Amino acid sequence: MAIYVVGSINADLTTVVPHRPTGGETVLASELRRSPGGKGANQAVAAARAGGRVTMIGAVGADDLGRAQLAALDAAGVRTGPVAVLDDAPTGLAFIVLTPDGENSIVVVPGANRRLDGALSALRDNLREGDVVVAQAEIGPAAVDAAATAAATRGARLVVSDAPVVPLAPATLAAADPLIVNEHEAHDLLGGPLPEGSTLAAAVLRATGARSVVVTLGGAGCVVVTGDTVETVVPGEPADVVDTTGAGDVFVGTLAAAVAAGADLLAAALAGNRAAARSVGVAGARG
Repeated sequence: MAIYVVGSINADLTTVVPHRPTGGETVLASELRRSPGGKGANQAVAAARAGGRVTMIGAVGADDLGRAQLAALDAAGVRTGPVAVLDDAPTGLAFIVLTPDGENSIVVVPGANRRLDGALSALRDNLREGDVVVAQAEIGPAAVDAAATAAATRGARLVVSDAPVVPLAPATLAAADPLIVNEHEAHDLLGGPLPEGSTLAAAVLRATGARSVVVTLGGAGCVVVTGDTVETVVPGEPADVVDTTGAGDVFVGTLAAAVAAGADLLAAALAGNRAAARSVGVAGARG
């Protein structure tokens, strides 16, 4: 089945620093890296590398950064025909601060990523029953909800990465199969303390009404819970951490490729874990 990734396309600017600066502090970086990024584009590349037939639904500016991002997606085997190229909006930028432990902090300037209307029309025109639609919240709730509506109309499977957490429509959350969040995002979705006697993943499933939920746990793996509240802990894979940037996107994209190929959710999560563990061993979101 075909995979359509509705998401952000950014240029990443990564500074390598000894520690994250505190308020008012200046820190000298040892290196500046420029690389392709954006949660949506990263997920699309991961899905393509996992064998998926992937089309990107997004927007870039009519600038050098935008042309570079499209070239990188094309080189990775991702179809970019529906990507809108806008004369009046810049390509999105992500400013990443990377510390020696491989952890990062990220500030995103969305730019063209908030202007997906034209690209979404291509999704509605081309989507077929049984296809997989992947959407993530870096493009804002309106575009995610529109992608969910298109998926429901065409009988496609919807995979939602609510990262960063935004207020999605109840129908979008209910259609997610799965809804993928990390621990921090799961707590944000709950908006309060964990209900007594409930696990985090099960609480997210009940609160959102999603068909299934995956809560990622970094190096500890993930938890998969389905609509009948059957919960499975998927252990983490050994990894030598160099850079965690984009590991979650690799997980999402690989999982999407696996379910598009017919795998069940547990097997898809196992594949996502393996790919994410490999990804943190090299620098960059798409290493």
